[in-house]
Amino acid sequence: MLVYLDNAATTQVCPQAARAALEVMTEEFGNPSSRYAWGGRAAARLREDRQTVADTLGCAPEELFFTSCGTEGDNWAVRGAVRYNRHKGKHIVTTAIEHAAVLEPIRELEEQGYEVTRLRPDRTGHIDPEELSAALRPDTVLVSVMLVNNELGTIQPVKAAAEAIRRTQCPALLHTDAVQGFLKVPFTPRGLGADLVTISGHKVRAPKGIGALYIKKERISKWKPLLPGGGQEGGLRSGTEPTAQIAALAAACRAWGGEKAIRHIADVKEYALERLRAQVEGLRVISAGDAPHICAVSLPGYPSEMLVRDLSDRGICVSSGSACHRGKPSHVFAALGLSKQELMGVLRVSFGPDSTRRDAEALADALAEIQKNRIAVR
Repeated sequence: MLVYLDNAATTQVCPQAARAALEVMTEEFGNPSSRYAWGGRAAARLREDRQTVADTLGCAPEELFFTSCGTEGDNWAVRGAVRYNRHKGKHIVTTAIEHAAVLEPIRELEEQGYEVTRLRPDRTGHIDPEELSAALRPDTVLVSVMLVNNELGTIQPVKAAAEAIRRTQCPALLHTDAVQGFLKVPFTPRGLGADLVTISGHKVRAPKGIGALYIKKERISKWKPLLPGGGQEGGLRSGTEPTAQIAALAAACRAWGGEKAIRHIADVKEYALERLRAQVEGLRVISAGDAPHICAVSLPGYPSEMLVRDLSDRGICVSSGSACHRGKPSHVFAALGLSKQELMGVLRVSFGPDSTRRDAEALADALAEIQKNRIAVR
């Protein structure tokens, strides 16, 4: 039996999303730019699906631009924002615990002459809003702060960043990577005060290969195209729209389950932490997570890669951090100032709508058994 507890890496596609994708691929497969009736039918479906995703995010459909993934959305937001503000300065504020999809394009901009302030979290994994406000300057052109950290589950002060930008009359655009926040924590782009918001489908039971970038309506007229060409996506991201993936994302939004799903996920996570604390000697909770679906624990002295492998042998899937690290040490956990022993044994556990208390029990039982059979590295 598979016990899947790595939903922050990806989620199982829900049946409703799979059916929607199949329907569009086999029955409504027209190109929405075609002028005949079959293309018109595809265009109508695309408008309907865009409206669904926009309504779920809490924005106007004309503010939503479909992308291939969260990484594309983050890159587009970062590069687009500095281009938008290219005459106003060359200073960027971000955090040391962003996803690589934000940190890497910012690093490249730094090599091109931009000055970057990277805010570090406290020991609980939170960015101090006052430090963020103090980092703003008259030449700050971009502030990028993720909504929910993908390895800790901590909620970051995006709204406070917007208030600080407004209070200081800083010209910066505010971007938030909301890939882990979408459908998990309540927010709207306007409520956060964000100019740019990134989401991704495969974190919410849609297929891989679909995401979206919200661009605040007031910014669109000056926004430069990511891909010039045939004029799709309001002329900002040309290329025939991936209608099957978009239909699947819309279906996943409808099927998510709202507050009931969030309460269920949070309940399973809390139960898992309770069982882990009770059954696994010496286990430390690095972050219980503010968001309902992510927590991070450590079994000091037990290498996390070994723990992941041993759990996998028992049919249990967890992570030693973001899936994008591919075995490299996590910059997020390193930023917390953990001891070498704690850092060695970190695991990220993440839950979804299909997670159960039985899954939590299986994880705690397996870690306790591994601990009995293995000698810790001192």
